[in-house]
Amino acid sequence: MLKKVLKGLGIFLLVTIIALAAAPYLFKDKIKEMIAKTLNENVNANIAFEDVDLSLFKSFPQAHVTIDKLSIINKAPFAGDTLLYAGETNVTMSVKELFKGDGETMSLESFSAVNGIVNIIFNKEGVGNFDIAIKEAEEKKPSDSKPFSLDIQKYGVENLKFSYIDEGSNMKMVLDSIYHEGKGNFAAQKLDLETKTSAKLYFEMEKMNYMNNVGITLDAILGIDLEKSKYEFKDNKALINQLPLEFNGFIQMVEAGQTYDLTFKTPTSDFKNFLGLVPAAYSGDINKVKTSGQFSVDGKVKGNLTETTIPTFDVKIASNNASFQYPDLPKSVNNIVINTHIVNETGAMNDTYVNLHQLSFAIDQDVFNAKAIVKNIATNALVDAELKGTINLANVTKAYPVKLDKPLTGILKADVKTKFDMQSVEKSQYQNIQNSGTVSLTGFNYEGPEMAKPFKINQAAVAFNPNHINLSQFDAKTGTSDIQINGTLDNFYGFLFRNQILKGNFNMNSTKLVVSDFMAPTTTTSDDGKKTTEAVKIPSFLDCSITAKAGTVIYDNLNLKDVSGNLTIRDEAVMLNNLKMGVFGGNIGLTGTVSTKGKTPKFDMNLGLNSVNIAESFTQLDMLKSIAPIAGVVNGKLNSTIKLSGDLQNDMTPNLKTISGDLFGQLLSTTINEKNSALLTALSSNMKFIDMSKVNLNDVKAALSFKDGKVNVKPFDIKYQDITVNVGGSHGFDQTMNYNLKFDVPVKYLGKEVTNLVAKLTPADQKQITSIPVTGLMTGNFTQPKFNSDLKQSTTNLTTQLVKMQKDKLVNQGTSALSNLINGTKGNNSGTTTATDTTKTKSTPKEEIKNTIKDKAGAIKNLFGGKKKEE
Repeated sequence: MLKKVLKGLGIFLLVTIIALAAAPYLFKDKIKEMIAKTLNENVNANIAFEDVDLSLFKSFPQAHVTIDKLSIINKAPFAGDTLLYAGETNVTMSVKELFKGDGETMSLESFSAVNGIVNIIFNKEGVGNFDIAIKEAEEKKPSDSKPFSLDIQKYGVENLKFSYIDEGSNMKMVLDSIYHEGKGNFAAQKLDLETKTSAKLYFEMEKMNYMNNVGITLDAILGIDLEKSKYEFKDNKALINQLPLEFNGFIQMVEAGQTYDLTFKTPTSDFKNFLGLVPAAYSGDINKVKTSGQFSVDGKVKGNLTETTIPTFDVKIASNNASFQYPDLPKSVNNIVINTHIVNETGAMNDTYVNLHQLSFAIDQDVFNAKAIVKNIATNALVDAELKGTINLANVTKAYPVKLDKPLTGILKADVKTKFDMQSVEKSQYQNIQNSGTVSLTGFNYEGPEMAKPFKINQAAVAFNPNHINLSQFDAKTGTSDIQINGTLDNFYGFLFRNQILKGNFNMNSTKLVVSDFMAPTTTTSDDGKKTTEAVKIPSFLDCSITAKAGTVIYDNLNLKDVSGNLTIRDEAVMLNNLKMGVFGGNIGLTGTVSTKGKTPKFDMNLGLNSVNIAESFTQLDMLKSIAPIAGVVNGKLNSTIKLSGDLQNDMTPNLKTISGDLFGQLLSTTINEKNSALLTALSSNMKFIDMSKVNLNDVKAALSFKDGKVNVKPFDIKYQDITVNVGGSHGFDQTMNYNLKFDVPVKYLGKEVTNLVAKLTPADQKQITSIPVTGLMTGNFTQPKFNSDLKQSTTNLTTQLVKMQKDKLVNQGTSALSNLINGTKGNNSGTTTATDTTKTKSTPKEEIKNTIKDKAGAIKNLFGGKKKEE
């Protein structure tokens, strides 16, 4: 019997499991259709979701529905804006709800959303993007019943980002990393809703940041009256960062907006409440801090929030004669006084004002005081502030747990009064800004990963004047570099409060300035341990002019002397104007631009080189070495103009693969060191009549252009004694080359035999043959060059020409002699006959021609096979 019961129970369980597994496939399309119907009948927006999944196991015994990647995209006037996105939306319901027929309402018991985004936007006309409900005029005939009804018992969101943007008032609020859950019976008209919430708050208004990444938590029981849309705070505990607050009162939704009647305060008056305002990452464990005195926050909010009004409020923040000391730090902060009111008495936003009556504290004997009033915050904020006191920066880390790699040192003194309005700041109407006082900093030392070397400010002094801020003194040192600066700042408040461009004019002097002391590329390490180097970035917030002078500037391996010029920093670029420097035994003038605005830094420069040492400049600068590698074997001076542009690498040196431009140069007082060049050795070994050490390059002018790693040299002439060589061609930055050389070689350099043959010609014929053209081709690369020429063929052609001329001459002589012999008149005009010595051997014209050809062949053989002629 028991066996049959167990067998039946097993069969029942098996059938149940199969049914639970199969049910999703039976009901999935039905659920999907109902979701689409609900959204499309009620929402005027573009709705999309990737898939709908139904499970009877995830929330057993309830059915669990998951909607993947649900999105609601606005139509005009917010076309394309995302109103809502949820990576995963989950709802649960009773299993029996799945068996309801068409037209019957399904009751939902819970819902949750994961990885969501909600964007609420009001444009300048006051229209909100959330108003997407279908209007009555647009509605289709309503269905007899709704697909879903809410019988919610619990709900939650995980990792939601909520953004609220009001373009009309230039306000932005973001609640990020929201985790929220609530439990309550929404089927009842009145309920107690248990909630837990945590988020990070960011708030900005008129481009001024008031809160940034402020941690907020709230655990509260809310008494909800759904019929009256009223929400009352009951038991609750809130934290702003670590500052505890308790709320009493209610918020009610009314036709015109919302009605507020709230009070809030710190539950205790312990001064630790003040430290709680600071994020835990910066304040440490405040429970271990020894404190004295009181700190309290007490506020009330009452009235209506409508399109034209806000509730009135009065928030008091107070502390008197308080102190704190961290247990592991040697210094304490004493005599702390805080007296602040944030008030609105009328309900008009512009009537809100902040009155910091007093803020003061002391560390040892150093006392610091401040007070300020801010009014008209909604339209044109008016600021009236005073700062006075002394702070020993070395004591800051001894009294407060500031996390620094290296402690600060230095004495900061301030005595400043300022009064201004934000519109004057934005419009640069400096005549409306009232400043007075001074700020000084002495003995400041700082080390950090963003600094290439430790930075020390010996003395800095700033004077606040009505129209600008005057940097009267700045004397600093880093590494082996010293720097002195003075000048003015013209838009300090716009930079400070409105993220505007910081403008200024400065004079900078230095005895020695080592560029690597200031500029160091940032190295980052990825999660897999791979290190990458980021390029140096020119600040985008600067717009200033600098007149600079430096006795010595060391950049990479270059030692520059007497550097002077003007620099303009603007739009993430440095414009260099008339920058002069002494280097390589001469002078260089430079005008151009370096920009880091794009992803890849770029430069565009015009250089003028005056009497610089050729060997030094073309061996120490990789860029010039690539443009003209042969220059390294030339001793002497150079005048040159160079125009070039291209990309910069992360260390701010040129990327040779990207540079392009033109170079024109003139050589001065030059000699050649043939032994240092395989190219010149190959040339002289083939053209034996040229001694490279005696080549005269004085006043030689050359023009070349370069692009895409290739240098094109326009043809130019070189003189060697009475030989002219025309050189032109190209080479690559990879050292490959292809050059044409055209020689005009006098026949006297072709050997003694050739000159003897030429000497046998008549003077008229000799004038026709003074030199021969020889063409050469230099290929390969600069370390393994290959040289070929047509010298042998040109000499052969000359020999043929000489043979023909001699042949013609002898034939003419033979013909004339034979004619005279026949006529019996050879050399005897008197008619007498001269006896002939028959014993003497005479050569015939044919034999003379044969001997002449033999002489020419011997000359060619000696030219190519004989020893190099000594000059």
